[in-house]
Amino acid sequence: MPELVFFSGTMDCGKSTLALQIGHNRSARGLQGVIFTRDDRAGEGKLSSRLGLVTDAVEAEEGMDLYAHIVDRVSRGGRVDYVIVDEAQFLGPDQIDQLARVVDDLGLDVFAFGITTDFRTKLFPGSQRLIELADRIEALQVEALCWCGARATHNARTVDGEMVVEGAQVVVGDVNRQAGEVGYEVLCRRHHCRRMTSRSVHAGALSPDVLPVSSD
Repeated sequence: MPELVFFSGTMDCGKSTLALQIGHNRSARGLQGVIFTRDDRAGEGKLSSRLGLVTDAVEAEEGMDLYAHIVDRVSRGGRVDYVIVDEAQFLGPDQIDQLARVVDDLGLDVFAFGITTDFRTKLFPGSQRLIELADRIEALQVEALCWCGARATHNARTVDGEMVVEGAQVVVGDVNRQAGEVGYEVLCRRHHCRRMTSRSVHAGALSPDVLPVSSD
């Protein structure tokens, strides 16, 4: 039976790499799929992994009808055997509904990949709708690690290495950022609550006043 599967995890847990692998495995068997993405780090219409792998994709712009796009492709003689969606957290709830319809009405497997919560620990609307509708939810097994070595469970937004907790929900950035730019870092819950990023901890460790000094 066709399924809507949601592969979820934090940043750095290999979501895009798995999406590319699933596409490769199916294309190697002669199947043809449609790959959607939005706001990928490699630019518009690209699905990329931090391992350096990249492939062309359809940019799922705001308001785009994903179901209609696939129906139109098939009606023009194209072949679609499966659908892959990366950065699914950025999709609107209505677009998630369209993906569910692709499964139910067209009989196609849909593999959606995304993070569940934003830098404020709030659910992305697209991820929330996937949790509500998905036939199956898979937590990725590659565990991202906080700077302290613990399992990373939260995504943090940083500006010049300092964690911020206010601002628009979607701001495109990356974990490989330049100083002064918007970036992201994965943290364990304890250090996310304390707003302790790897850069702030390093700066604190270099300060002569990190710990109280006794004259005794």
